[in-house]
Amino acid sequence: MTTIAFIGLGRMGLPMARNLIKAGHRVRGLDLSADALARFEAAGGQPARDLAQAVQDAEAVVTMLPQGSHVRAVYLGADGGRGIVDHAAERTQFIDCSTIDVETAAHVGAETTARGFNFVDAPVSGGVGGAEAGTLTFMVGGTDLAFSRAKPLLESMGRNVVHAGAAGTGQAAKMCNNMLLAISMIGTAEAFALADKLGLDRQRLFDIASTASGQCWSLTSYCPVPGPVPASPANRDYAPGFAIDLMSKDLHLALDAADRTGAETPLGAAARGLYDQMRDEGHGGLDFSAIFKKLSKDL
Repeated sequence: MTTIAFIGLGRMGLPMARNLIKAGHRVRGLDLSADALARFEAAGGQPARDLAQAVQDAEAVVTMLPQGSHVRAVYLGADGGRGIVDHAAERTQFIDCSTIDVETAAHVGAETTARGFNFVDAPVSGGVGGAEAGTLTFMVGGTDLAFSRAKPLLESMGRNVVHAGAAGTGQAAKMCNNMLLAISMIGTAEAFALADKLGLDRQRLFDIASTASGQCWSLTSYCPVPGPVPASPANRDYAPGFAIDLMSKDLHLALDAADRTGAETPLGAAARGLYDQMRDEGHGGLDFSAIFKKLSKDL
């Protein structure tokens, strides 16, 4: 049994923490939401009142936070406050599963490593469904030692754990993956919208494209129209597995990185524009596959 502090018990963090509890670990949790803490306690977790209590005697700390500024503040402190580094025992394993910018991940990694801790940035792919089922993919940045120490805990929460390189490369892999996902989902949705206009049955298009050169994950596992893939959000009125708000956030991270490095990402920019429009029109809570509804003028 490992004592683990879990900071951030939101829609992703809570099921991830539950899986650590199911794996036999002692998990102490912290969140700003009293409701999240109550659900965490009901699952067998130990609520903490503050950072100091959460990380006391913990062998590992897992964080799942909304923004890079939150990660920096929680780990390193802000406005004169104390962070995890001021409370954790030496050589504690830090695992940040947030999706943030590469620069912040690398900076927090360098600062915590200099203080004698092991740190990995380990953003996830798989959405809420993957968090609940324990089938997430973790893209991990950090030293070989930090990765080897983090891997057994990550395997309690996910199916695939991949070492991407030094601290920050987990975030790089996440933003590249999600930009590709956004582009492929829009292409898939455009194909179905065109098929509707041409009178081609959706199931027939799926049967053909899923075994032809148009095959992709956005089609075969997460089809954006109701029917062909029963488990896809399209069959639940686009209730989010991965919300438009989150896709918009990830695309901004990717395009900001492209601007800084001079990378050419015209399709990424177009995807960001479309998802930003949906967010600004009040549809940010829908699953990102609901881009089909916009393209088919059904919103």
